[in-house]
Amino acid sequence: MITLYDASRCPYCARVRIVLAEKGLEHETVEIDLDDRPAWIYEKNPLGKVPVLEEDAFVLPESAVIDEYLEERYPEPALWPADAAERAFGRLLVFRFDQLSKPYYALRRGEDGARERLDAELAKLNAALAARPFLSGREFGLADVAYVPWILRARDRMGVELRSFQALTDWLERLSARPSIAAELDLVAAL
Repeated sequence: MITLYDASRCPYCARVRIVLAEKGLEHETVEIDLDDRPAWIYEKNPLGKVPVLEEDAFVLPESAVIDEYLEERYPEPALWPADAAERAFGRLLVFRFDQLSKPYYALRRGEDGARERLDAELAKLNAALAARPFLSGREFGLADVAYVPWILRARDRMGVELRSFQALTDWLERLSARPSIAAELDLVAAL
């Protein structure tokens, strides 16, 4: 049985929730209060962070690593494209995710210039999506999963306007039709 140590408000956890849903994997969820973390979570992840995935005696932290593990362990449906170049481009986006997350969190903290830095990163994503329908290539996949929780929260919780990023807006609309993303939209609306 798979257990996900989760926090509803955490976009990193959202990545894993989306992959579990896309793969149709049954799992148990243990909600962690990020404001009052239980001492035992540090036994699962010495950093005390979520998500943590546990399957039998195997325990794994870090959302991008968990998503790769789930993709390899449960290969159907595939969330990386068969084309090596598309996979490489998608993995590069995941590898460079901090370019988006740093200005995102700076904006949440109210730092000067954060909005402009975030807009610059959104423009890069917009350009990538103008060239292909998904960050993962021709089909939805792990690169899309890596970014969508932050884009949803920026738009729906932080008031970041996306109208000037038409390809990004169209991408969100396509993704919103997926049950895994619709569930995340509902969760974000309830935060």
